[in-house]
Amino acid sequence: MALTDREKHIWNEISGWEEKLFQYEPTDLEILYEEWLEQAFLLLPEEIRGKFFAKLDSWLFHLHAMVQSSQVQQDARERILASARVFNQDVHSIEDMGSLSIDQLKYIADQQIARHRLYSFAQGGISGTGGIVLLGSDIPAMTVLNLRAVQLIAMTYGIEVNTPFEMTMALKVFRAGGMPRRLQGYGWEELINETKEAEDYYFYEGKEELTDASWLEQPLKQILKAAAITLLRKKLFQGVPLLSVAIGAGSNYRMTRAITEFAHKYYQCRYLLKKRGDNNER
Repeated sequence: MALTDREKHIWNEISGWEEKLFQYEPTDLEILYEEWLEQAFLLLPEEIRGKFFAKLDSWLFHLHAMVQSSQVQQDARERILASARVFNQDVHSIEDMGSLSIDQLKYIADQQIARHRLYSFAQGGISGTGGIVLLGSDIPAMTVLNLRAVQLIAMTYGIEVNTPFEMTMALKVFRAGGMPRRLQGYGWEELINETKEAEDYYFYEGKEELTDASWLEQPLKQILKAAAITLLRKKLFQGVPLLSVAIGAGSNYRMTRAITEFAHKYYQCRYLLKKRGDNNER
């Protein structure tokens, strides 16, 4: 099926965004940091590294399933369908979301994205008050929040995330969106190739490993953020640690912004590939 003029415009926007990913040039500091991180992990025995990343992958898969089956997520799913019925009253399931136009879907997805960026900003501000419990819960809370956002964006574009293939792809979108900017292009390329080459959108037959040393940059940044908050939490302005709150809120917002932007582009691309009916070339 031929794309409409508006769909072609969105397609060109995605292509331009994709081109910028591959044109990104890392700074010397980013290259040095990447080399240091890789060297640090190489000091660990290979068996320990393998077990560590396997445990991390397993934890992400279980967390994804927990979020997807939670009542909060089911309620959000119903809100998406209710929003879709404003445009088309015949929408009764996630699969029916494909009957909406690209702009209608974008409007609903933008609502989900804005809401989760606000949640992330608030979570960062709360953790920025410097309490030990709040700081300790920040990384798990942000992981859940961003996984939830990816799932809701997928559902907005008519994709259920409860099959092995879609669950793995959602986790890979989450992983790639949270990677350093210099590596996101490779994550994007992998996702698009796996999407186009998949013969069965139910079973997943590709590379199942999710995490590696480069992906750990984001959690390490969160740990550094916690250290900065701890150091600055006693610098009060009218009784409020403004500097640490600003660091926490800003850091979490940027993280969620990167992941939701990446997820939105990917699922828009999936929608347009399906609409075009051509998964062999892009």
